[in-house]
Amino acid sequence: MSTTSEVKNKLSAKAKQGIKPSPYKTIQDLLKRMQPEIQKALPKHMDADRIARIALTEMRKNPKLLQASQASLLGAIMTAAQLGLEPGVLGHAYLIPYYNRKTNSTEVQFQIGYKGLLDLVRRSGEIQNIDVHEVCDNDEFEYEYGLEPKLRHKPALKDRGKAYAYYAVAKFKDGQYSFLVMSKEDVEKIRSRSKSPNSGPWVTDYDAMAKKTVIKQLCKYLPMSIEVQKAIAADETTKQEIREDMVEEVPDETDWIDTDYQEIPPDESEEEVSPSESVTHIKQLYKKLEEYDENKKKETIEMIKAKYSVKSLALLSEEQAKEILTSLS
Repeated sequence: MSTTSEVKNKLSAKAKQGIKPSPYKTIQDLLKRMQPEIQKALPKHMDADRIARIALTEMRKNPKLLQASQASLLGAIMTAAQLGLEPGVLGHAYLIPYYNRKTNSTEVQFQIGYKGLLDLVRRSGEIQNIDVHEVCDNDEFEYEYGLEPKLRHKPALKDRGKAYAYYAVAKFKDGQYSFLVMSKEDVEKIRSRSKSPNSGPWVTDYDAMAKKTVIKQLCKYLPMSIEVQKAIAADETTKQEIREDMVEEVPDETDWIDTDYQEIPPDESEEEVSPSESVTHIKQLYKKLEEYDENKKKETIEMIKAKYSVKSLALLSEEQAKEILTSLS
């Protein structure tokens, strides 16, 4: 059985002989050698060769993936393979490169798309059907929770306007329904806490990510199989190892503390920040925290998060960051 390290050693030997493969060729060779392990992880209806081709297509579309650590890239591909979700245009899953400030390297995070999440829930056998829609300005829409919940949505046939809400509806085997409605403001709160709020699918496929968000929130109230619960737990994770059970046996290596704010080198960043969104004091705050030893730094970050009720220091306002800097001086 070929391991990631064995393949790397063979490629390193080639380099010493004067043959230096391109990053694309290196990953192509790695995927070819790992095909037997990928095939073991796949559901019967999927093929390792197809997964490799899809992954290589994604790398051609997004060269940043070639700059990422091979371990995290393979981990994301293997996680997608085990869940039976194809990264790419179908919107079932995404391979998201991001810069980890702690390790000073680009890594790949696996993310489930809303269509992939719908597929997983339908596969579970616990729900007869589940669907999700956006609500636009010119649609007819009303809903009500309580003892007699109701949901009515009649989309406009044209000129629907902008989306202002999203909802998901699940139909149980006994014919009963459960639904959840989220405003765009609710979705924005969750987007702001994600690993890549200003790049990747949140920019290129906002509606799809908003739909995924409302589905995930509804799933918290639905009877889910163990398999679906495991799949949802694998969403937005970074894996650095290859094992037969990527979901349970491989820990998530995403560092939510040390990568809260990412000063990504210009050639690795696709994020665009509005000129009005100044982060001067937040930058100064991170520089100040770098002066502390690791334990004091983590303790201070957790204290700040608790005091200001934020999941990430990057979500602090400039005034809050200024206030914290004053107290730390």
